[in-house]
Amino acid sequence: MNINLLKFQIVELVDKHRRITAVADLLGLKQPTVTYHMKTLEQELGVKLFEPRMDKIILTEAGKALLHYASKINALAAEAERVVGEFGALARGTLRIGASYVPATYMLPRALSRFAAHFPGVTVQVAVKPSPIIQQMLMQHEIDLGVISTEPLQLPPLALRTICEDKLVLICAPGHPLEAYPMLTPALISTANLILHGKDSSTRQMTDRWLAMWGIKPQSHLELDSLEAIKQAVMQGGHASFISKVAVQSEVERGLLVAKEIPEFQYSRSICCAYNRDRHASDLLHHFIGYLTPAMTESPAAPVKEVLERI
Repeated sequence: MNINLLKFQIVELVDKHRRITAVADLLGLKQPTVTYHMKTLEQELGVKLFEPRMDKIILTEAGKALLHYASKINALAAEAERVVGEFGALARGTLRIGASYVPATYMLPRALSRFAAHFPGVTVQVAVKPSPIIQQMLMQHEIDLGVISTEPLQLPPLALRTICEDKLVLICAPGHPLEAYPMLTPALISTANLILHGKDSSTRQMTDRWLAMWGIKPQSHLELDSLEAIKQAVMQGGHASFISKVAVQSEVERGLLVAKEIPEFQYSRSICCAYNRDRHASDLLHHFIGYLTPAMTESPAAPVKEVLERI
């Protein structure tokens, strides 16, 4: 048995208006078409649903029993149509984002705030993980968008757009021995007690390559996964650390930390937004990318088509 939605609508309208002419007008159908659907519905269910009485049509007891479900089905169908329509209008939906630590902590909050102000019905879920893990999540279609700090990479399914440079610097506290040197050397850095990032982070991977290039094996070091924990530990005065310049900009400006150029550092890294080309890119995804782009910051409502064409 296959009862289409039109027949459920007819049941509900017959109960309300009790005239076939009124039902036909409301549905934009001819009277014989409505009558046909009424008869075929009775045949499909094997029971009489409609009963002529004087110049009206009323529901039988079986028809009233069906009306209970027809009303619910019609309401659900209307709700489904409304919700789907709102997706198209960017009024509702869910966007799943994966972000590495630097953009998640220092960039996403402002973008999320502005996005939410314009699309309050949209749910945004953010997973904060190291960049390599975010890349895998994108490859496995577990998230819609990645916002990551990464070196140049070639992963054919992934489309990337650079948002800004994410340079590494060496930080220490004011008064630390390294502060006195206008320019650091690998030999000087080798004397410092270092705080290293967790092994899964892109910062740690770049740091390890630089240390290996100069044959530096830290004699004493701490290992922390949290950017904020690293900054707080360095502020105590006994350690130095390789860290994103974006992550320490505020502390450097306030004189809480000192940032030094890393000598002979040949690795470049950028904060990028990335998505999987094999995955359907929704309008929500397209618009959120616009909020991550510096050119869109001052005018969030600006079109994002040009941004997407450059990805």
